[in-house]
Amino acid sequence: MRQIPVDTNGATLMVAQPPQVKMRDKKNGVIATDIETGNTLVTVDVLFVMNGNAEVVTITVAEGDISGELVMGTPVALTGLVARPWENEFNGQKRHGIAFRAVAVTSLTAGASKPKAA
Repeated sequence: MRQIPVDTNGATLMVAQPPQVKMRDKKNGVIATDIETGNTLVTVDVLFVMNGNAEVVTITVAEGDISGELVMGTPVALTGLVARPWENEFNGQKRHGIAFRAVAVTSLTAGASKPKAA
């Protein structure tokens, strides 16, 4: 699948919603896991502010790759952020969008733990 690297230099990033477990199948309660590692995936809504524009984007990351406490308003760094275009068909309707995935999400507040080496 095609991955597009996302440059966050010059952007202000902060938590809009704290991490939540990502569900693969909400109806049956199946939690999403990384295909390669089997680690549980979580999503973090991040306010991305650049050039006077602000947008909330949902970032998927492995649960163990979050450093520090991520509460609303916490400034963060996103390591290895990529965008992945996707499309599918559900009930006869075609849908498409962009999914964001990061290697790590790190709190930038004082006292936050050091990020893990990638």
